[in-house]
Amino acid sequence: MQRIVDNALDVTKESVKTLTYESLNNIARSINGVSALLLTLLPGKASVLEGLHGWELRPTLRAPRLPRWMHNGVSSFNHFIHELSVDSDASSLDYSSGEDSDDAMSTPPPSPLSQTSLRSWASLPANYESHWTEWITLILWWVLLPSRILLWVPLHLLRLFSRGDSRVTPMSRHSPRPYFSNAVPGKEHHVPNRTTDRRRGVIEDLQLGIEIFIDAIFDFFHKAAHLLLSPSEAVGIVLSLFSSSNHSHSPRGNYDYVLDDETLGDNDSSSPTERTMTSLYNTDTRTCQDVITELGYPYEAIRVVTSDGYGLLLERIPRRDARKAVFLQHGVLDSSMGWVSNGVVGSPAFAAYDQGYDVYLGNFRGLVSRDHVNKNISSKDFWSYSINEHAREDIPAMIEKIHEIKTSELRLYQPNMEEVVNEEQPYKLCVLSHSLGGAAVLMYVITSRIEEKPHRLSRLILLSPAGFHEDSNLCFTLIEHTFLLLGPLLSRIVPAFYIPTRFFRMLLNKLARDFHNYPAVGGLVQTLMSYVVGGDSSNWLGVMGLPHYNMNDMPAVSFRVALHLAQIKRSSKFKMFDYGSVKANMEVYGSPEPLDLGEFYGLIDVPVDLVAGKKDKVIRPSMVRKHYRVMRETGVVDASYNEFEYAHLDFTFSHREELLAYVMSRLLLVEPTQTQPVYKKGMKLKKKMETTRL
Repeated sequence: MQRIVDNALDVTKESVKTLTYESLNNIARSINGVSALLLTLLPGKASVLEGLHGWELRPTLRAPRLPRWMHNGVSSFNHFIHELSVDSDASSLDYSSGEDSDDAMSTPPPSPLSQTSLRSWASLPANYESHWTEWITLILWWVLLPSRILLWVPLHLLRLFSRGDSRVTPMSRHSPRPYFSNAVPGKEHHVPNRTTDRRRGVIEDLQLGIEIFIDAIFDFFHKAAHLLLSPSEAVGIVLSLFSSSNHSHSPRGNYDYVLDDETLGDNDSSSPTERTMTSLYNTDTRTCQDVITELGYPYEAIRVVTSDGYGLLLERIPRRDARKAVFLQHGVLDSSMGWVSNGVVGSPAFAAYDQGYDVYLGNFRGLVSRDHVNKNISSKDFWSYSINEHAREDIPAMIEKIHEIKTSELRLYQPNMEEVVNEEQPYKLCVLSHSLGGAAVLMYVITSRIEEKPHRLSRLILLSPAGFHEDSNLCFTLIEHTFLLLGPLLSRIVPAFYIPTRFFRMLLNKLARDFHNYPAVGGLVQTLMSYVVGGDSSNWLGVMGLPHYNMNDMPAVSFRVALHLAQIKRSSKFKMFDYGSVKANMEVYGSPEPLDLGEFYGLIDVPVDLVAGKKDKVIRPSMVRKHYRVMRETGVVDASYNEFEYAHLDFTFSHREELLAYVMSRLLLVEPTQTQPVYKKGMKLKKKMETTRL
């Protein structure tokens, strides 16, 4: 009798699993099909989808298919019934043990265009699919909707029942593990490899969660049926519950679990709970350090504190005896990950290191984690900074730290070289920057020259630098008017732009995986995002999936940085931040108007290489050419301009061999810094700029 009940429950459980699994897949395929239809109607998608490498648009609409076990007469469901009839000892189908379980959990389901999804219907009549689809859809609505409402009751009872049976028992190496109790990975397994990305998306998480839920429900009925058919065992369990209450004074309680010793690394500093939750959520939480060390390069992390108390992460691929160094600075909503995200052969950081450079990767302030010496700093005060602070605080702090490290190391590693001892700066430091990082570097060099401070740089390579923005699309124009009109109000409501909670950051990470699994949906999102930025064909979906947008942290942009860009666009000049009043500007700049940096381009005393993207719609080539024109007009002799067939993000997030070759060729042209007399203007800058509140 027990075996009959177990077999009946197993058959029912498998049928419910199959129905729910296939219904969810059909919904996902329908969404993908609708997305493909919408994508065919959108204009200009061909150029937009160029950023997606390997993109294939196949907008073929198909009706929802029958479950797999109903195809061709024999399938996994019938095979399961056959196994039950052969193996009389099997009471349930184990989905959670062995290597197959790991592969099933970690490997994403096939995309809607895969071979699994495109099963043949040649043997069926012409009207068979339409007829059965209507009936299956009707049945699924009536079956699944009540189950969502009613099945929480047995699940709650199952939790109550399982509490009394959770005793302290050591877990042997050969004992069966729960569904999620895989070995806790050490550091060597904590970060997944990008080439074998097995992250789960939202659809896969729903499938997995529903399967676990169904298992829990039927496990409850298994136990209930077993107790009803075995009264003696039920009495024994009740007696054991009463006897266990007499030992409740045990210091370890009744809910301890023993982890296998081999699952915890000796030097693993992360807690078991943190590692287990990371494995459970199955998100990509790699850092720049993980990428660098996994590829076999040395790594060093340096914490830099600015004069206004912000903690910055300066990362390094060290060559301690090198007398040439390069400093790479990212742009807005980016991090140092952008310089290493393309692997060994496609990343500027690794290319520079292989050419003998000591590589430094800078990170601006503005992470969601909010590193500051004042741990109690308010959100309003933390995010109260503009591009001025990036250029006047962040970059000087990192450059001075590099100078301190290099001078001390060169004296240590090359003590017999006379020029190292005698020279004030025994190394050459070049800068490679992108977008907002380029504007901040230019502002840093100019303000350092005005204040007669050494900037310690030998060459600037600026990839699509910000600074001039009057030639932009309609969306940016609307944002400009909104920020300038409602700036005082919005700054109090939205101090910064970022994803505020860990849940929604995790959701973004998983949606990026779903966009990869369902290419029509991904193509639609890519196209819509491109429309927002004026048709730029960068791989926006690929950037969304990068691990620096993870559930624990992400780069953000403060409202003042966005407002500063709007001010620059409105004035058609590369100006420092306008604090909104004559008094505030006088206190900071010594003049009623903020400093127009374009008028001081003649102070730039190092070679500058400007690079624009012909397909860049965020910072158009005309704006980069304006930098070059103003430099030439103000007397910057050693300035060059070049264009490539790139979109805005292609400079950092795409593998571009010609760009790497160009950057390396410019680095090799480094010459000693020419000392030029510093001429002063009537306007003065304060040595220390205090942030003035709006």
